[in-house]
Amino acid sequence: MKQSSNSSSKRARSQLEYPFATAPLSGQAMEITPGILWARLPLTALSSQVNVWAIADGGGWAVVDTGLLSAETEASWLQIFATAFAGRPVTRVLVTHWHPDHSGMAGWMTRKFACRLWMTRLEYLSNRVMSTDLVSKLWLEALAFYRAAGWDDKAIEAYDSRLGNDGKNIFSLAGSYRRMSDGESFAIGEHQWRVVVGSGHSPEHACLYCPELRLLISGDQALPETPSNIIVYPSEPDADPVADWLDSLAKLKREVPDDVLVLPAHQQPYRGLHARLDELARDRESMLQKLRLAVAEPRRCVDLLETLFGSKIHTNPILFSWATGETIACLNHLLRRGEIARRADAEDVLWYALLSA
Repeated sequence: MKQSSNSSSKRARSQLEYPFATAPLSGQAMEITPGILWARLPLTALSSQVNVWAIADGGGWAVVDTGLLSAETEASWLQIFATAFAGRPVTRVLVTHWHPDHSGMAGWMTRKFACRLWMTRLEYLSNRVMSTDLVSKLWLEALAFYRAAGWDDKAIEAYDSRLGNDGKNIFSLAGSYRRMSDGESFAIGEHQWRVVVGSGHSPEHACLYCPELRLLISGDQALPETPSNIIVYPSEPDADPVADWLDSLAKLKREVPDDVLVLPAHQQPYRGLHARLDELARDRESMLQKLRLAVAEPRRCVDLLETLFGSKIHTNPILFSWATGETIACLNHLLRRGEIARRADAEDVLWYALLSA
């Protein structure tokens, strides 16, 4: 999920440089720089396309991210293999993080070309959990989690009907992988690439930075027009991913220079990384401030969704679920900072209130 923010989008476009006037159509690829290809793959109505990248790697192509498991995505890849790749094989598949729009076709591709999967450890393990029936075993914990947030029976039923959907969008990964670790460098073709790990959006998200080419494949860590979702899930209800996210933005700014061309997972490649990282941090602080004002009187999580996401958030069950997790993430961060208090009522619903100075 990428949050929608018109004001954020307008500010971002005014500060960033977008060097490409066009983008590749689904099933096609365009050259970013010699040896680097950009392709776009179809997604759902919530997020129409995902960017994937191919790096010349000896006699073939190293692929970074693979799109959602679907017949449409498979057809797009087969067209890319035949045209843009000119029949040259995929040498390895690198996945920035486990989310289905990034890892969904990785298992299919590594089997098709008998090549290795490269992921960070936590992303690989998260994929293996989320793509199996282990998620369904969380039902009792999820019920308690969403009831505590103030969900009613209708919202619970809608969630129940979608349980396990992530797994349907992921082709089963291979049983082994090559682990990527934060800070390591390795060659892809003629150039060295360094792993810069972030977290918050996902557990151990790998960005790939090439100093020689001044390129950063940023995944979902630095999208140009919309913030990435930062969500608390029923499996770890007291997590503070907002702290991880803010730390990761600062780390990326320290370790990657501002003059790189950023290749994000969604929207357009751009320049202006540091300005965008600063804006993402400000956007998150703005969300926190909105919640501070909203909990001047005790509120449940569901009472706060409109504060952050607007009134229409209640009309879409998927967005409603994500917004709940995002709001809890912000509330947990304020709890960790000692700015708000939380209490459970007689029905175990949680109420949040600002602590007096």
